[in-house]
Amino acid sequence: MPRLAANLTMLFTEAPFLDRFERAAHAGFTAVEFLFPYDHDAREIAAALEENRLDLALFNMPPGDWAAGERGLAVDPRQRARFHEALALALDYAAVLGAPLIHCMAGVAPKEIDRRELEENFTDNLAHAAAEAARRGVRIVIEPLNRFDMPGYFLETMAEAAAILDRVGSDNLSLQYDIYHQSRTGGEIVATFERHRARIAHIQIAGNPGRHEPDCGEVDYRAVLAAVDARGYPGFVGCEYRPAGRTEDGLGWARDYLEKKG
Repeated sequence: MPRLAANLTMLFTEAPFLDRFERAAHAGFTAVEFLFPYDHDAREIAAALEENRLDLALFNMPPGDWAAGERGLAVDPRQRARFHEALALALDYAAVLGAPLIHCMAGVAPKEIDRRELEENFTDNLAHAAAEAARRGVRIVIEPLNRFDMPGYFLETMAEAAAILDRVGSDNLSLQYDIYHQSRTGGEIVATFERHRARIAHIQIAGNPGRHEPDCGEVDYRAVLAAVDARGYPGFVGCEYRPAGRTEDGLGWARDYLEKKG
């Protein structure tokens, strides 16, 4: 049975962030994930996880200045120092929170820099991140994002991400497979999972179009999750979608996967 993790950046937003942990647990989730925890003290988040008996599946490295359009610091060679600072901060949070995975966002590719130079910088940064994370017992993942939601993002396909893993050659670097992004990029959802499943450490889901509940849209998530489960995927499935209404009202699709409490 797939193990669902509620993305607390996108779900239960009717409540303040630290109150969403209780909401997730009450809805039946036994694990959570989130994008950027850095506005909150790591000890407060750790307490919310412990109080609600929740595992933490994953969170992201700091992406840079989000409001200014930065979506990660890893590809731009001009941001090497900031990347190292972001990595150090993420690893400090992971140590307090007990996170097994950190998503390293590649970033938008600067048009004025040759792609080969960006790829070289990206692989160097990932090799460093994977080595530093290994010393802390944490794994690094990278994720392609579709060009419609994230124009100019350096990684657009699972094949590109897998090629980066080949180039880095670290056994502490894996793939994050977002089925919503795959559905917008090229489809072949189960076949793509099959091709890369040995390297996939985390999966995320959302309906397409709209990025709402998984049961809304063109992807048959029940069939996809059954296929993933049948192939022995051991990780979490992150629910990274925007609820069409109140979060709890849209969780009917997850009823069979959740452990109801209260």
